[in-house]
Amino acid sequence: MSNPPWNKKSWQNFTALQQPNWPDQTAYKEVVEEIATLPPLVFAGEIRDLKKQLAQVSQGNAFLLQGGDCAEEFAMCTAPGIRELLKVILQMAVIISYAGGKPVVKVGRIAGQYAKPRSADTEIVNGVEMPSYRGDMVNRIDPTPEARKPDPARMREGYFRACSTMNILRAFTRGGFASLDRVHAWNNEFVKNSPQGQMYEKLAKNIDQAINFMQLIGLDTEIPQIKQASFFTSHEALLLGYEEALTRQDSTTGDWYDCSAHMVWIGDRTRQLDGAHIEFLRGVLNPIGMKVGPGHDIDELKKIIVTLNPDNEAGRLTLITRFGAKKISDYLPRLAREMRQEGFNLVWSCDPMHGNTYTAASGYKTRNFDLILQEIRAFFEIHWSEGTQPGGVHFELTGENVTECTGGGRNILDEQLVNNYLTNCDPRLNAEQSLELAFQLAEMLR
Repeated sequence: MSNPPWNKKSWQNFTALQQPNWPDQTAYKEVVEEIATLPPLVFAGEIRDLKKQLAQVSQGNAFLLQGGDCAEEFAMCTAPGIRELLKVILQMAVIISYAGGKPVVKVGRIAGQYAKPRSADTEIVNGVEMPSYRGDMVNRIDPTPEARKPDPARMREGYFRACSTMNILRAFTRGGFASLDRVHAWNNEFVKNSPQGQMYEKLAKNIDQAINFMQLIGLDTEIPQIKQASFFTSHEALLLGYEEALTRQDSTTGDWYDCSAHMVWIGDRTRQLDGAHIEFLRGVLNPIGMKVGPGHDIDELKKIIVTLNPDNEAGRLTLITRFGAKKISDYLPRLAREMRQEGFNLVWSCDPMHGNTYTAASGYKTRNFDLILQEIRAFFEIHWSEGTQPGGVHFELTGENVTECTGGGRNILDEQLVNNYLTNCDPRLNAEQSLELAFQLAEMLR
């Protein structure tokens, strides 16, 4: 049975979960209509390029590295903040590709990751019930009823901050900052003297020698592959009014693309087969990610996959599994086996963050580095065993010297989380922990 006709507003005929209760519907509609007249943030040709690269990932010829903030904050939309995050992802990609022997597709959780799903519409703070914080694009985190009131003007601000972020990302990745002859300059000061920083410096020296050798024998090193970096953006397609407003028809092909990001994903809470998010995403031709946690139903997943990718196109769909180190062996083997038996072309990615979250004795929400690494190792081993490709990883990380996840090379302890715990949402890996994971990933790939 074929799906009914799609248009970018057809999702409005379906139940849309995790949408804010906008108190002023007139203001909301005005903001959405305004955003629909503004320029796209990314372009159809770039989106098609990412899909081609992800097709290589699905075939085992490349590796997907997706990472960034849990929830971007308007206050962190600064050149230094964006640069530090980009540096970590570039470092990780160099480690994985040089030491692991595979090209890396670099996708940031950036330039639009301003909205978050929540388990309830309201919460009790200091004895007062108020709307839950749903990300800077919806409301403010300050614990007052007025700050928490959903404000559609923040969606407009989110667009312009995403636009500013895209602008500087393009400048950094194409204007010399991402050149491979600058690999030493990417090393964070607080990481340099760590074992991971020293290992990275050795690797960077090897890259310098390779580039010098190319120059000595007369090869051109002023080429985009050395001087520039291919970098893509992504976020959870949560606020459907915003996504609809930035969905545009490509003038060269007539196809529809969600031009808010190169890749968008659907969360574990909003992937209902008869829901508005699936209805919206089935009609845009971006690469789509889908989070899959322990509560999934395999038969429903198969139907969703057919709905989102009816032509079984390689690079179109990425399954991002988020089971946790203690549960991955209970769920991933059967899931991988049945998807392979169906013949689905999929990118398999591991989110080792969400399933390993716990509250420390200090009261801080955190994740343990060893459990994160344990889930990644199990992810690789299970896919190898089932004859499927462990295609990528999906991290929440930052370039800041935060103390949000325990363990790692410095062995951050529960009682040290208070030292520099900055996130407004979920805990992130710092740069040193991210590099340590990159070296471990390179070992697994090699």
